[in-house]
Amino acid sequence: MSSEINVSRRALIFGFPALFHRNYQEICGVRFHVIRHGHSPRRYVVIHGDEDTARDVLTAYMADHDGIAYIVTGKTRNVEIKGVKIDPNRMFSRAGAEKSITALNPGVAPEVAARALTFLDKERGKLLKKLLPPNGSRLFALHNNRDYSVRDEIPASDRTSIKQPGAPRAFFLCTSPADFAILAQSPYNAVLQTKAEPDDGSLSRLSARRGLRYINLECAIGDYEGQMQRVRWLEDHLP
Repeated sequence: MSSEINVSRRALIFGFPALFHRNYQEICGVRFHVIRHGHSPRRYVVIHGDEDTARDVLTAYMADHDGIAYIVTGKTRNVEIKGVKIDPNRMFSRAGAEKSITALNPGVAPEVAARALTFLDKERGKLLKKLLPPNGSRLFALHNNRDYSVRDEIPASDRTSIKQPGAPRAFFLCTSPADFAILAQSPYNAVLQTKAEPDDGSLSRLSARRGLRYINLECAIGDYEGQMQRVRWLEDHLP
């Protein structure tokens, strides 16, 4: 019996919505915890396994909000695919994947790197089909940081709204000017980035290149309340 059916039956027994499913899927060589609630086209993702706060926030949030969440199950930032390490947020293009593999696997044999890149080229479409939102909806990514801040993104941004200069590690990054117009009215830091280059293989660059609505929320690792507060603000104000 599948985990989805088990969860649905437990949901009916304990009074939770029947359309709440949790299972695990391996997609593009990466294992994800998948949480589906209701029938919303919205997509959510936590792509780095060592960002525990983001994982906890999204898991709790999906208990009563519609959409599909994909949460990497490991506990490390990087994953291993076909014998090489790669940053999972750099595998959304061949160029980004190649740069990440080269950086994380010094001295890797060319044939080993080529095997991993060929596998990713073959499987990437399946991952994108899962993660990318349909029908003009949006993809919301949650991240945690340790020494990274909105100041690092300002030079690459089209527009900025810095409402909390004293809290630079917490900020929204989005690819849609319409979404930025709303986020700029929030009490939080926000930046707009519409440039698709340089291609680093990230979801944000991919979304900019395809004209998709992508929002990334960065918060300091451990700031559960602050991240949850910002998630709720976004969900209350962004269509």
